[in-house]
Amino acid sequence: MSPAQRLLCLAPGSPATLAIRPFDLPAPKGEQVRVRVQATSVNPIDAKRSTGYGQRLLGLKGAASFPLVLGNDLAGIVESVGIDVTTCKPGDRVFGLVPTGRQGAHASLVMAQAKHLRLAPANCAFQDLAALPYTFTTLWRALQGVGLNELNAKGKEVLVHGASGGLGQLALHLLTRWGARVTAVCSTAHVQTCQDLGAAVVVDRTQRALSTLPVVYEVSLNFAAWQDEAALVSRLKPGAMGHATTVHPLLASLDAQGWLKGGWDVVRAWSAMRGLAKSAGGPGTRYAWTVFQPSTQALDALEQLLLANRGLRLPIGLIVPLAEGEKAFAHVSQQRAGRAVLLPA
Repeated sequence: MSPAQRLLCLAPGSPATLAIRPFDLPAPKGEQVRVRVQATSVNPIDAKRSTGYGQRLLGLKGAASFPLVLGNDLAGIVESVGIDVTTCKPGDRVFGLVPTGRQGAHASLVMAQAKHLRLAPANCAFQDLAALPYTFTTLWRALQGVGLNELNAKGKEVLVHGASGGLGQLALHLLTRWGARVTAVCSTAHVQTCQDLGAAVVVDRTQRALSTLPVVYEVSLNFAAWQDEAALVSRLKPGAMGHATTVHPLLASLDAQGWLKGGWDVVRAWSAMRGLAKSAGGPGTRYAWTVFQPSTQALDALEQLLLANRGLRLPIGLIVPLAEGEKAFAHVSQQRAGRAVLLPA
């Protein structure tokens, strides 16, 4: 068996400064699982972090000191388990996440917590599995932020901005399955994709301003651009459940302006949009900034969807060996179509 290797991001920069380095991984303890990684993905947050993005806030959890190993998603084969692990065993095919930190998933061997891994369905390829957990978990947390779930989604009018991206595509798949009526906002090139994914209405953002949409939405989700936040929030109807965004200025403001001024600007931005949401929907309307963290609930839901063979997947635009990681980072940084997957094995 080949020695363990990891893809190190040596220093912040654009393009990313990457290098393959050997390393040793100890035997797992307690609830740890050592996974021989077969596939891992490069997400937009990885490309951003490779430039130094988020250093001030992520530094609080030791996730900003270079060199570091990026990546959260993994799919692979269990090599060994800690004494307290009962959910998987050596030889099992698994997929899941590692939390954001210095030791990410872009490596041939990864130590993960058992609670952040799930058994891989036999009919799912490793590269498809590796593209899902981070994005699905982020979507799940956004939906939790507004209180939308399988039990209450049927018949709800939901506005999804950035519907053709990874988050948007998973949102369309999940929400239409739950019976929601989704209005998808995307560019001209992706109108057909959103229609195929089940959107009831598709709005070409190059042809129609968000401010002209009807005020009928129970929920709005912003996966595209912070500058569109106010326009989206203002489309909520009276009594709406709420709005969630993944493109808030939290990390960028702190990076650019420091804790004091950046923090003040963050509070002002959040308060202004929260006020707008309550003005549009009423005092019970929620407003949420979504921040990624591993979620056992999200992984459980993802596992069940995959086991049900509902066709849940994200298009993959590039698959390269771990040693060619710079190609994957360039693919993501340049916003090319499809996910970028690394194959360490």
